[in-house]
Amino acid sequence: MTLTAFTNDASTALAGPPWLTRRRAGAWERFAAASLPQEAEEVWRYSGIDRFDLDPFVPVQPDHTGAAPGPDVGRTLAQPFGRRAALVVTYNGAIVEVDRAPMVPDDQLSVGSVLAEAEVPPGLGELAPARDAFGELHDAFMADVVHIVVPKKVVLPDPVVIVHLIDRVTNSGSPSVFPRVLVHVGSSAEAGIIELIASVGTQDSERSVSPALVIPVTELEVEDDAHLAYANLQVLDQACTELAVQASRVGRNATLRSFTVSLGGAYARVRTDSDLVGQGGHTSLLAAYLGTDKQVHDFRTLQDHHAPRTESELLFKGAVADESRSVYSGLIHIRHGAQGAHAFQTNHNLVLSEGAHADSVPNLDIEENDVRCSHASTVGPIDEDQRYYLESRGISPAVAERLIVLGFFSDLASRAPFAGVGPWVDDAVSRRLSGRLPSDRHPSDGLPPGDPPANDVMA
Repeated sequence: MTLTAFTNDASTALAGPPWLTRRRAGAWERFAAASLPQEAEEVWRYSGIDRFDLDPFVPVQPDHTGAAPGPDVGRTLAQPFGRRAALVVTYNGAIVEVDRAPMVPDDQLSVGSVLAEAEVPPGLGELAPARDAFGELHDAFMADVVHIVVPKKVVLPDPVVIVHLIDRVTNSGSPSVFPRVLVHVGSSAEAGIIELIASVGTQDSERSVSPALVIPVTELEVEDDAHLAYANLQVLDQACTELAVQASRVGRNATLRSFTVSLGGAYARVRTDSDLVGQGGHTSLLAAYLGTDKQVHDFRTLQDHHAPRTESELLFKGAVADESRSVYSGLIHIRHGAQGAHAFQTNHNLVLSEGAHADSVPNLDIEENDVRCSHASTVGPIDEDQRYYLESRGISPAVAERLIVLGFFSDLASRAPFAGVGPWVDDAVSRRLSGRLPSDRHPSDGLPPGDPPANDVMA
């Protein structure tokens, strides 16, 4: 692969300890020898990845000085989530702020950068190994890693909030940003993580604004008898391409409650892999997405059961309006030896416009007896019976449709693992639905009236 911007020199110019420099160098060599994924590959089916051009993008040299406009914006965006054990703010992949709550002692929470660590942090790259050229690209050019460790038997009453700020303003080329988070929850510990990915700075007319490529990777290690609640909220502007990976490993009698929300991006892809490696482990994977204009939301999931009596529940719900698309492709894998495993996979899609489209492809791969698995998916418009019921009670068509769609999302938002996340989702969806429902559309041109709503978190 010949790409002048993503060179070995650009990779080695990034700051970091020797182990990180070596890791980047190896990843760059593999990336340079690889080819970009193709839509013919099952995991990229329906994605349109064949039309993606990496040439316009350039690696960003991160600002570690703290001069970037990040900390204040990060604190503002974190406010809706209430009390927190710590706040971490990154700006174009570099950590610019770590603010620990004073009531949380050092021996109960370790949070910071890996740039000061002399050795490779345990687990880095083990949960989310680079599987394709984009994964190698991330490893070759990640500026830093947010490393969070909760020691065994520690219970954190408040979550750690991580805010990733993505600035598309550059002097030349389109920026590429590679946020990385590594979380380790020790045995019998309890913790929460809220991760927000947002665009900033794109309303400054005096600077050049370009599309951005954002490749975030998050690894979650949940040891035996531990419990982790995790929320990932993405509100990038619609000139961004996101290729995200979320990988987790859940131990014996441990639990992971994961909640993902995808609202921004021109093309926003999230790959979620959850490995249940200990007997009695449990994962709950929830996600919500809303597509407008010509957005594409693309979800790929793997519920991988390695051990007996493990359980996984997946529920993904989304809506597409205007000319947007959504793709869901998921696999439940019950390995040999995982007797008594229970796995459930459900994907529901609302299609709000004639020009919108949703694909849903659930799959099962079962290698063991004495298991219970199911999958289900739906794709369709607003339910006519629900609309008729509301209209028969004097509610106008526009209000009825809005109530139905908001209720569709609120049902999932009510299951968010943090009190502040559910209302945040309800508010964000409500504002983005403005002018997008069938009864809102002008009968002559089929387009939503007025200007599209502004980006929710523009700074």
